[in-house]
Amino acid sequence: MKKWVKKLLISLGILLLILLAANFGLNIWLKTQLPDYIKKNTDYKVSYKTLDVDLGSGNIFAAGITVNSKDPQNINVIGLQGTIDTLKISRFGIYDAIFNKRISSSDLLLANPNLNISLAKPRDRKTGKKKNPVLFENIRIHRGTINIFKHTKQKFLSVQELDLFVENLQMTEESVEDRLPIVFDRYDIKGKSFFFRPDNVYAITINTITTSDGQMSVGNFRLTPLLSFDQFKRFYPQKSKLFEFSIPKMDFKDIVLAKNKISLTNADFQNPVFKVYNAGVKPKKTDKKLNFELNLENIKFNNAAVLVTQPNGSRLISANTLNLKINQLKFDKVTAEEVIPVGYKDFQFSARDIHYSNHQDFMAESIAVNPKSGEIRNVTVSPGAPESGKGSMDLKTGHIAFNINKLEFFKKKLNLDLKDVLVENVSGTIKAGVNKPKKNPGPGLINSVIVRKMSLKNSNIIYDKGKQPLAFHDLNATVNTLEIGPNSNNQGLSFKVKDYFLTTRNFAYRTPFYNLSAGLLKLNKNKIQVNNFVMKPLVSRAQFIKMIPVERDLYDIKVSQINADGTWDLFSNNKSIHASHVTVLAADANIFRSKIPNDDPKVKPLYSKLLRSIKIPMTVNNLDLKNSVLVYEEDTPESAGPGKLTFGNFNMNVKNLNSAKAKGKSTKVDIKINCSFMNQAPLSVNWSFDVADHNDNFAISGKTANLPASGINPFIRPYLHVTATAGTIQEMLFNFKGNPAGLHGTFNLKHKDLKIAVLNKNNHEKKGVLTAVANLFIRSDSGKFPEAVAVENVERDPTKSFFNLFWKGIEQGLKKTLIGKNVEKTEKTVKKAVSSVKEVKQTVKEIKQDIKSKKQEPKPEEEKKEKKGFLKNVFGKKEKPETE
Repeated sequence: MKKWVKKLLISLGILLLILLAANFGLNIWLKTQLPDYIKKNTDYKVSYKTLDVDLGSGNIFAAGITVNSKDPQNINVIGLQGTIDTLKISRFGIYDAIFNKRISSSDLLLANPNLNISLAKPRDRKTGKKKNPVLFENIRIHRGTINIFKHTKQKFLSVQELDLFVENLQMTEESVEDRLPIVFDRYDIKGKSFFFRPDNVYAITINTITTSDGQMSVGNFRLTPLLSFDQFKRFYPQKSKLFEFSIPKMDFKDIVLAKNKISLTNADFQNPVFKVYNAGVKPKKTDKKLNFELNLENIKFNNAAVLVTQPNGSRLISANTLNLKINQLKFDKVTAEEVIPVGYKDFQFSARDIHYSNHQDFMAESIAVNPKSGEIRNVTVSPGAPESGKGSMDLKTGHIAFNINKLEFFKKKLNLDLKDVLVENVSGTIKAGVNKPKKNPGPGLINSVIVRKMSLKNSNIIYDKGKQPLAFHDLNATVNTLEIGPNSNNQGLSFKVKDYFLTTRNFAYRTPFYNLSAGLLKLNKNKIQVNNFVMKPLVSRAQFIKMIPVERDLYDIKVSQINADGTWDLFSNNKSIHASHVTVLAADANIFRSKIPNDDPKVKPLYSKLLRSIKIPMTVNNLDLKNSVLVYEEDTPESAGPGKLTFGNFNMNVKNLNSAKAKGKSTKVDIKINCSFMNQAPLSVNWSFDVADHNDNFAISGKTANLPASGINPFIRPYLHVTATAGTIQEMLFNFKGNPAGLHGTFNLKHKDLKIAVLNKNNHEKKGVLTAVANLFIRSDSGKFPEAVAVENVERDPTKSFFNLFWKGIEQGLKKTLIGKNVEKTEKTVKKAVSSVKEVKQTVKEIKQDIKSKKQEPKPEEEKKEKKGFLKNVFGKKEKPETE
């Protein structure tokens, strides 16, 4: 053997002997001196019945251990008090215990521990230094009773009969503040009477916890408020909600608590009850990011009950028999920023007896929803607590179903794509609220909503706005491809509809004066059909006159059928109407106007301006009114009943009715009317104007023939107290042009044997003198070819309608034709004669009264001569005038 090898072996042997002796001596020292060392160098007093130490492995075995804090009032270190039947420590950190004053071990076994632990005061976050931590990689507890208190002596956590195995346990005050006081990698736990108090508001209690092969069962879990709701609002005025949960049984597997992360799988919650009490306080926004993650795999809630209250204690939301299954539920920093703060892969939700209340009460017998479809049955909506300006609904529906292509929230915006929506058997009333314009309204949380098909079937709905109900009976409607999204300027929402179809029977709409109805209404984007349309007054003419402050027409209309073909967009922001053909069949219209109410002082625009004021592009290529009757009636305070104009067999064609909003299109409107005037003579009218002409020029011409003069008596007799007794209007022609200021043109009247009679106010008794005077100035015959007269300087009253101006033109033409060109001079003569007749009547009346009342002697001869002279001057003869 070489010399250096021999020396090496000797040196190693001597070193081994020294180590053995040192280990033996140190072992003897630990067994006899360790309690005193711990007492002198730590904050605890420890005693034991037996102690075995293996210095080579660092394993320690002790029995009959008692541990106490030297200073129970020191809140800067963890406080310990209690007993442990058996203690086993593997790989005890002797160096850390001696030099760093830190107790650490890879494995710790506690048998029958009965310990009270007081957590140290939270560490100083500024310095970042921790106060005397106790570190164990793995911990085992058998039949332990553990009570953990905060540094304030408030109970924090307790458990009895605890059997526990935890791998890589960490428990510090820092973890408590993050709502995870205990974190570990793997666990096995069994125990009773768990208690956990995370703060001064709540306490968590659990009757039993057991685990088997990674499956945990929890019995009677309860989250209980420590304060009444009134106390909560008083002591925590900034908190928005108070919670109360109870879960009789829950099972889950593979729970993992690691730092700020909780994960578990196959969680099953049986018969849970969740209660949330709203305090009516908006939660404060905070910039603090959530340092917390939750991952749940295959979560089930079976037969749950939910109650959410309003600040006044009344119910906001409730549901019974709620079932929920969620796969891969996730909550983290990313999902917390979304409107729905959790992510998921799949879910199944169902519930019964769902209630939701605000100013409306919503109830549903059942609901079932998953990521691909949903179904709701027997929904009832009824008015709740009324709120000023808000609408209300009183509705029932038997069935709502929908299928979903996509549902997601991205950057706090909703993206929804519905394959179809079906709503059946809706009945009830919707009352509209007050529309309050919003300043710069944004699109809200909607980014994109698409409904591929929406159907409403077999419904009866009344829409009531301002006490004007709109009723849809037997309503069926379908909307294809409804798109909702933000406007291009990000102000409000835009609506687009590809196609729609609506049918309803016994349609009705009531206004303060009318009831509008239709036997059938069909509507889609290319066709409209209305059958048996009726616009019936709700009040009598006398009532109507009393109800209106100014002059107004009263309509009574019936229409057999209305048809329209074309294309129209009434839902998008680019609304438009283009009808190729509109037909109105067999209309029977009566228009009544009374001159008894005050005149309406508002300026009446001409029809071209009215059309131009329509804000959307509107064009009707052809509008036909066929086989109709139009009756216009008018009365005045002096009339005995209304005057009447009748237009029978009324046919009208309107070409290019438009609003002058379609670029590059003609804006000229041509109207042709053919009818039977007073059901006795044909009347034709041509009327035209240009909607784009801001001067509102127009032209109107027409012709009637073979009208018996007596045919116009129903109109002139009641309030002019004149009737045509003979004669014929063989032909009447008019050709006028005008604008908002007035009109001018020509008028031609061919008539024969025209005679009139002047009546008294009761329209029965003939006034012979006035009739003779009137017929004296009227031309009874116009001749074979009468000359056209000029209608000039007819001024328009801007507060009157177009037809008032048109009638003034006809009136001037009639005067010039029947009386003569010097109309004003003739009118003055007639008025003077009429005035003289009235003076005679008054004088005669006075004479009769004098004779009857005074019964005196005949008047002197000279007075009689004076009266006779007066009569002679008036009539040019000496006979006594007629008393009538």
